[in-house]
Amino acid sequence: MRGLSAPISLSHQPTFHWEPLRGTTVPMAMVMRTAGTVALLAWSLSACEPVERGAADGFTSTGELIALSGGDAGAANACIACHGVDGTGNGDGAPRIAGLDRGYLNAQLQAYADGRRRHPEMEAIARKLTPLHRDAVSAYYAALSFAPSPPLRPAGSAASTRAGALYHYGDPARNLAPCAHCHGSRGEGLGPANPPLGGQPAPYLAEQLDQWRRGARRSDPENVMLRIARAITPAESAALAVYASLLPAGPPHPGSPAAFRVEHRADPRNGASAPPLRASER
Repeated sequence: MRGLSAPISLSHQPTFHWEPLRGTTVPMAMVMRTAGTVALLAWSLSACEPVERGAADGFTSTGELIALSGGDAGAANACIACHGVDGTGNGDGAPRIAGLDRGYLNAQLQAYADGRRRHPEMEAIARKLTPLHRDAVSAYYAALSFAPSPPLRPAGSAASTRAGALYHYGDPARNLAPCAHCHGSRGEGLGPANPPLGGQPAPYLAEQLDQWRRGARRSDPENVMLRIARAITPAESAALAVYASLLPAGPPHPGSPAAFRVEHRADPRNGASAPPLRASER
C-alpha cells in the first residue's frame, strides 16, 4: 500500500480536537478508547513487513495437516483413519504408504480422481483434494520412515512353492516376467513407478491383482499389470499375494527395472482399449 511503507512513530501522542455541542461534555472513556484505537492501528501498520517462511517446511506441514484432518474431504475421511498416523496401513485393505515414492503416491491419487483406479472412498477423497493438496500429502507420507520387517518363511505348500517360482523366475511358457524384475527380490520395489510389495497386507495385494484382471485399475503404463493379472489364475493370484506380503521389503531401489524393456510389453494397448472380460473369465 502506498504511503504506508514507513512505520508510524508511537513516540508522538496524537492530539484530538473536540468540539462538543454547547452544553455537553465528552466522556473521558470515549477519549481513551479513541486514542487506543489510533495507537493500535499505528502498531499494526508498522508490523506490515514480509515474513519469510521455509517453503519446504510449510509444504510438509500442509501435507501433515491434510493427513490428520482430511482437508477438503472432511475429518471423517482423514488419511490416518485407514493408513494410520505412521502410514503403515491397517493390515487388511489399506496398504502401507509410508516411505513410498512421492510421485507414485501422487499418481495414484490422480488415478483415483479421474477414475482409472476404482475405490469408492478413495475416489471421493481424491476428487475433493486439489492437485496441490494431493502432492502435499504425498510428500508428507513419502518422507515417513519405514522399518523393514524380518523375513518370514511362507508356508511350505505346493501353492506357496509355485508362487515363489512365479515371483522370482516368472513363467516363460506364458511370457510372464518374474515379479522380482520390477518389485525386487525382497519385495522392496525397483524404481519409483514400481511400489514395494513386501510387508503389504495380503488381502490388499490380492484385491489389486483382481482389479487389474477385471480392468478396474488402469493406472499402469502400457498395461503391463493388466496383461500379467489376466495370464495367471485366481488361485495363483491369491498365492502370490500371500507370498509377496511375507517378503521383508526395505528401502526402495532407485534404479529403473529391466522388466520395463520393450520385450516385456506384449500388450501395447492403452487402458481404454483393452477388451473386457468374457463371462467365462470373470
